[in-house]
Amino acid sequence: MKIGYARTSTTDQVAGLEAQARDLLANGCERIFREQISGSSTDRPELSAALDHLRAGDVLVVTKPDRLARSTADLLRLVDKIKAKGCGLIVLSMHGVTLDTTSPTSKLMLTMLAAVAEFERDIMKERQAEGIAKAKAEGKYKGRKPTARGQTEAVRALEAQGISRTEIAKRLGISRTGVYRALGIVKD
Repeated sequence: MKIGYARTSTTDQVAGLEAQARDLLANGCERIFREQISGSSTDRPELSAALDHLRAGDVLVVTKPDRLARSTADLLRLVDKIKAKGCGLIVLSMHGVTLDTTSPTSKLMLTMLAAVAEFERDIMKERQAEGIAKAKAEGKYKGRKPTARGQTEAVRALEAQGISRTEIAKRLGISRTGVYRALGIVKD
């Protein structure tokens, strides 16, 4: 059985998640686990569920290696975990080349590509930090606009209607912590 796993880092990336699911379905996945959570998160419940769902002979399919792991070490750990279950991993989007970790050559290529992706991510973070430092020095950096504080009135109005804090967070697209912060329950 082919089991798909799709992930985007933020809830804003709906089209990316849908595109991954489409590609996984087109490649024969019978079940697809999806989540919108940072790859660096230590708790990815849908990935855990997908791995738990795997049975000997099954194959986990992802569109790109960075959808599965954020570092080479993490990717190799997951590949070993999948292999230990008697399963394989297929990565689809490698510019026309599908990598199947049941072959040693594909495993080598996947390891190299993961290392390159990790390197690119580190370089990008370095450039971003330099840009932020420059903007701060010039007095132009304001930081990310707070999402929950801008919706304090809406949060309070919904709570006054008796709506649960979890539901308020869902409706407004903010975290539960943001709801508590807007209500003055959590201090920065």
